Amino acid sequence: MRILHTSDWHLGQHFMGKSRQAEHQAFMAWLIEQVRVQGVDALIIAGDVFDTGAPPSYARELYNGFVVALRDTGAELVVLGGNHDSVAMLGESRSLLAQLGTRVIPGVCAELEQQVLVLHDRQGQPGAILCAIPFIRPRDVLLSQAGQSAEEKQLSLQAAIHLHYQRLYALAESRRDELGGRLPIIATGHLTTVGASASESVREIYVGALEAFPTSAFPPAAYIALGHIHKPQKVGGLEHIRYSGSPIPLSFDEARQQKEVLLVELDEGGLRGVTPLAVPRFQPLLALSGSLAELQLVIGDAARHGTAQCPAWLEIQVSGDDYLSDLQPRIAALCDGLPVEVLRIRRARGTATTRLQAVARETLDELSPEQVFAQRLAGETLAPALQDQLEGLYRQVLGELQEQPA
Repeated sequence: MRILHTSDWHLGQHFMGKSRQAEHQAFMAWLIEQVRVQGVDALIIAGDVFDTGAPPSYARELYNGFVVALRDTGAELVVLGGNHDSVAMLGESRSLLAQLGTRVIPGVCAELEQQVLVLHDRQGQPGAILCAIPFIRPRDVLLSQAGQSAEEKQLSLQAAIHLHYQRLYALAESRRDELGGRLPIIATGHLTTVGASASESVREIYVGALEAFPTSAFPPAAYIALGHIHKPQKVGGLEHIRYSGSPIPLSFDEARQQKEVLLVELDEGGLRGVTPLAVPRFQPLLALSGSLAELQLVIGDAARHGTAQCPAWLEIQVSGDDYLSDLQPRIAALCDGLPVEVLRIRRARGTATTRLQAVARETLDELSPEQVFAQRLAGETLAPALQDQLEGLYRQVLGELQEQPA
């Protein structure tokens, strides 16, 4: 059984005034080709198919077109909802897409049996059993209790998510027994795990939700396909628990990452191996830093990655000359005539106040509420005890707001 694991597409992302449509379209064409070449039996998208709950029409068209194109390859498709996805929006086409060999789990199901799926090989034979677990919102698995501290809510949520995994795994074992008892069981998830390395484009999964799930709380599945963290990585060094990461860089601090999807091979004995497939870079994206004198050389080198049709997108951090008031025209002069486009200029200053001012120039789409609060705290001189108290109260208030019905 060959499974392709991917996640965090964020279709419809508006990146500093730029559309990612062309990149996503190129990635999807490349992915379809990989499914054919690698003989993939099933493709799993582990959450955050879309960037927002109300994606633009072109993003929905890309999604629907991909479903149709994948069907022609003979591979099955399983789509899990992420924290950026709208449960209602993903679910509205669920019945229709089922006719095209696509199974969509937008959120936690009322009947848990609906989240236990049998995956088939290209001959139509059962090849694996999947515990299809999307992003879990606290209200999906937990009843709010008055008077709980922020820490108590975290522990309660962790226990509830752990129980959800265990129940689904038990159902999967029963289904395996019905089918002869020899199929590998795999699972998915869209959450932060202990030790995972994030990037600036990863917003908090949900205000007041679980901060980090311990790997010891996962069931003994042969493979666990995770989403939410955009950097591809093993979790805790474990071969069978992995984030595939996003297929395109979603922020400048991801520009140096080699993006990938994961080819997972399983048989009756369990996991045979995981092979990363490097995703080509469809849009040059570079983060540069240095003084104006240094940048003259660095920008010239970066221009080699761009073309007139597809200029390289740049983030530039200026050091040493950050006091100048005319940085923007100076940078523009350095880039004149080159196949580059500067999307953001930053000044390298050291104080917490200037860091907060720099953050204020970023769009809200790039920041979570907790990041804004953390930057605001950084601008104050507070006793550690008072700072801890304020952080706790902040989480508690946002947690209570999150639990209120929309």
